[in-house]
Amino acid sequence: MHILLVASAFNSLTQRVHAELRDRGHCVAVELALSDDHLRDAVRRFAPELIVAPMLRTAIPRDVWSAHTCLIVHPGPVGDRGPSSLDWAIHEGVTRWGVTVLQADEEMDAGDVWASVGFSVPQVGKSDLYRNEVSDAALTAVLLAVDRFASGTYRPRPQDGARATGGTRPYFRQQLRRIDWRSDSTETVLRKLRAADSSPGVLDELLGGEWFLHGGHPEDRLRGRPGDLLATRAGAVCRATADGAVWIPELRARRRPGEPAPFKLPAVLALGDRLPPLPDDPVPPDARERRRTWTDIRYEETGAVGHLAFSFPGGAMSTTHCTRLLDAYRAACSRPTSVLVLGGGRDFFSNGIHLNLIEAAADPAEESWANINAINDLVQAVLTTDDRLVIAAVGGNAAAGGAMLALAADEVWCRKGSVLNPHYRLMGLSGSEYWTRTLPHRVGPEVAERLVHEALPLGAEAAERLGLVDRTVACRPQDFPGEALRLAVRLASSTDVQARIALKKTTLERQEAVKPLAVHRQEELAAMRSIFFDPDAPYHLLRRAFVRKEPPVRTPHHIGTDVPGARTADPSADRDRNVTGTAALAVAPGPADC
Repeated sequence: MHILLVASAFNSLTQRVHAELRDRGHCVAVELALSDDHLRDAVRRFAPELIVAPMLRTAIPRDVWSAHTCLIVHPGPVGDRGPSSLDWAIHEGVTRWGVTVLQADEEMDAGDVWASVGFSVPQVGKSDLYRNEVSDAALTAVLLAVDRFASGTYRPRPQDGARATGGTRPYFRQQLRRIDWRSDSTETVLRKLRAADSSPGVLDELLGGEWFLHGGHPEDRLRGRPGDLLATRAGAVCRATADGAVWIPELRARRRPGEPAPFKLPAVLALGDRLPPLPDDPVPPDARERRRTWTDIRYEETGAVGHLAFSFPGGAMSTTHCTRLLDAYRAACSRPTSVLVLGGGRDFFSNGIHLNLIEAAADPAEESWANINAINDLVQAVLTTDDRLVIAAVGGNAAAGGAMLALAADEVWCRKGSVLNPHYRLMGLSGSEYWTRTLPHRVGPEVAERLVHEALPLGAEAAERLGLVDRTVACRPQDFPGEALRLAVRLASSTDVQARIALKKTTLERQEAVKPLAVHRQEELAAMRSIFFDPDAPYHLLRRAFVRKEPPVRTPHHIGTDVPGARTADPSADRDRNVTGTAALAVAPGPADC
């Protein structure tokens, strides 16, 4: 079928629906909901058989939904209505929630139901929940609804008489999010922080300024006067509650009239000179004691398997993140293991360099250069590890340099809900992280060239068929770390593991003889340096607009209705499309996608 996706942004869920529908042979285009007239023009050009809205903040105009079947993905169970469904669900501590695909109608969220899928709600932030359990349920519901529509026999059921789940609830305003540090328990504070992550954050007063707090994690030892800052760790601050303390990784200043839009930064950096002297309270990656506290890098061992887990806010990896992770990686490689699992968390694997910190730097070009070299050092260490097998366990999404970090491993294992964006073009970059070796090595030079130029998202199963991924794991998001470890233990106990390690060393030596890694790095970085230090390069405008969330002015050509080739299900079609300008920001991967 010809299916038009209408979305407020080409966010993680829209990308996943786009990739999965194309993978099933549908002809798919995207139209960003910039205005009613834009949408009407797209419908006329594309003539869709079906319109699906995976993430839509505005109403579809009456003349469109009355002439075409329009399916809306609502992140709530049947009967739930309103713009803040997940916020309310997390705030109220529900343990069961759902996603409903309903037909657009006069009243928002009140149309006939085409499909509804429920899921259990873990104690995680809203953005994590959205990219995982919500995404899984939404995809299942969308595919079911599309199949039902295609059958021509299914009749959606009206919501009248359905048991309401909360009914229509208002927008979740900051007054409801406000934290009373003197009386709110740690669990209450965590619920408020999780319901606002990653957007809009919890507005609060701190050290004489107004800030939006982003992210929240419990702390099991530190205590102090409620509201006081107690310590720092890896850029985060620890703040006392009425009965404990929480870690807050990021802050965003409240916007003042006439100033550019502020953006999220590590809390310590955002507070700057306001921050009083505080003790640093690190947790070593290989700490033997498991605590109920926050840390972004952790190392554990199970028999002959080492597991180096990391989780950075939004999947962005700063110069410091890369340096710290490289130190932990080298320490892990000093251990007597035969298999090392890298990653394995339930959310983002990595999205590459940290654009927010680059934008905030006194010299963004210099910070870009430092950041790309730091992540290259990390990827090089993975690529040159020749005494054990390295497994990249990709439980969540991966993009740009983060996708290439995964490809540096000997095997890539993905949860089936993961979405990969193995390209850089939408940020005006040529790319690095040794992609010119790893990507062609896995898929061949022609397919590698298409992937980086088409700049389209890939589902995990499609990536496996192409050779980007070695194994897909069908499991719930919270089960992926355990499944990856189980598979790694089985691999480490196999009879041929030492033979594989020996073969790996021989292969590395042969590749070095053909074209050394140092040459790949030199060529890639020469192109990247010319972009970073060219003030007129599109990268700077694209980065700035992405970080400050400037709205796009049009739907990017490569996903829109005016480029038929971008919609085909055949990934082998040879195309080279030039995607530049601020409109491309709508598809650039990033942390704020729910």
